[in-house]
Amino acid sequence: MVWSIYLHKTSMMSLGAGSLICGLVSLMKLFSGVTSMIEWDLMSLNSLSVVFVLIFDWVSMLFLSFVLFISSSVMYYSGSYMSGDKNFSRFMYLVMMFVLSMGMMVLSPNLISILLGWDGLGLVSYALVIFYQNEKSANAGMLTILSNRVGDVAILLGIGLMASLGSWNFVTYSYYMLDTDWILLKFLIMLSALTKSAQIPFSAWLPAAMAAPTPVSALVHSSTLVTAGVYLMIRFSAALVNSKIQTMLLIISCLTMFMAGLGANFEYDLKKIIALSTLSQLGVMLSILALGYPDLSFFHLLSHALFKALLFMCAGVIIHSASNYQDIRCMGGLVKFMPLTVSFMGVANLALCGFPFLAGFYSKDMILEVAFMSWINFASLLLYILATGLTVSYTMRLIFYSLSGSFNLSVLSNTSDEDKVMSYSMVLLGVSAVFMGAALSWILFPEPYMICLNGLMKSMVLMISLFGAVVGYVFNLLNINYNLKSLTNYKFVVMSGSMWFMPFLSTKKISEISFISGVSVDKLNDKGWFEYLGGQGLYYLFSKFFLVLNMLQQNNIKMFMKMFAVGVVITLFAFL
Repeated sequence: MVWSIYLHKTSMMSLGAGSLICGLVSLMKLFSGVTSMIEWDLMSLNSLSVVFVLIFDWVSMLFLSFVLFISSSVMYYSGSYMSGDKNFSRFMYLVMMFVLSMGMMVLSPNLISILLGWDGLGLVSYALVIFYQNEKSANAGMLTILSNRVGDVAILLGIGLMASLGSWNFVTYSYYMLDTDWILLKFLIMLSALTKSAQIPFSAWLPAAMAAPTPVSALVHSSTLVTAGVYLMIRFSAALVNSKIQTMLLIISCLTMFMAGLGANFEYDLKKIIALSTLSQLGVMLSILALGYPDLSFFHLLSHALFKALLFMCAGVIIHSASNYQDIRCMGGLVKFMPLTVSFMGVANLALCGFPFLAGFYSKDMILEVAFMSWINFASLLLYILATGLTVSYTMRLIFYSLSGSFNLSVLSNTSDEDKVMSYSMVLLGVSAVFMGAALSWILFPEPYMICLNGLMKSMVLMISLFGAVVGYVFNLLNINYNLKSLTNYKFVVMSGSMWFMPFLSTKKISEISFISGVSVDKLNDKGWFEYLGGQGLYYLFSKFFLVLNMLQQNNIKMFMKMFAVGVVITLFAFL
């Protein structure tokens, strides 16, 4: 019992020390240009070698450093947030298993050994989503794990295809994969990345997974589970050069980015708004990766992890204080009661919007400018512009409803941010969200990108952001001062707010189809042909056959005479 009380502190210290070590090793690898690999040759099958491989380069060590740093903050934060839960120790051990699985995935350049971490992430995320034992959590967990199983199957099929290479080490072989021979493998890897990163058409599970406790959301949806797909695509990026897969990935990610931004503007659940913003930023990462800039995608992955984890932590404190309400309409005027939490949430929101000199600015601004400069089709360019404006719009809406806005009496229950454990956790990530963007920019890009744009395109990002902020603020005022306009365009509002009907198509429609087909099978088979051809029919035939055998074995003189007569007739016919 004493051990469980101090579990969050020991976890934070050990993970923090691991983060510091990985960060220092990453800097050494980056400046020296050295990559280390450890291989264990487990067995040989004909010409194939089944090898367990770990890679230690600056990419894997830097990403692992960020994962461990955010995990240490989340662990310490959980010590207060989950303190009243009777299964506190189980929760902490599950989160530690999750971090271990993520570490296995990050350090594996081998398509077989990566399954250890990949499947571990899926299994432990299911256990965490169903941690609160109710029907909503059970449904969300089932949707999460079944969606992720599609990607797991794609990786297993990819393992079978890569067997012809003689090795499953995709980091070294991805340079030699041409579309003529390996287009199917590239498609399978892209499919597995799309399921893990919740891109269209697998987007429904990410908002549903918000049924998990908030510390899990801060960890899972910032730097671990959802970014695993992006990290895999970054490792495979050499195989995507001049590939047809690039165009497909660009269109899907841009559509996801726009769809998530639009859905967040119609959502009222605080955690789901932040989940949809995560979905939008994952679209940004994969879209710039599809344009051929994996280094920018990795940069945004790291900077996004910091302020998104901070945003979830602030949301957890607010939900805790607002009597466990998650509806932003039940909040309002929180800045008067929770100045520290609201300040950190404001920093995270501004970083999400790309406010100058915060963590999100350095990566997001460069991504948008490089995208505007690239040979990009008009549809993708338009989706980029709309998604950027919508991001600022839903951020302003969130600030207006919950942090500022009109005072709401429902938050008066226990509204304060005096919890020192949660506050200290947020301070670490808050400082990182302010300074780490610039530090990463200096470390990762010692030579600056050459951006060649005219004045209009250069100022486009700033104009879109300002326009999105004005639109979001004006719509909020309209919502308060005028009658509800959404009822006049009810179908459009439902479509936009439900992620283009994706949750219904992923759950209700599939269940409906399976139930209807199940009833048909029951009528045709169990209550139809199987009555004659199944177990009951065989039982009836065997029972008749055994009756005949029984009569033969009763030494009946009539039966012997009939058999003798039949034998004589058959013999006569044979001679004739």
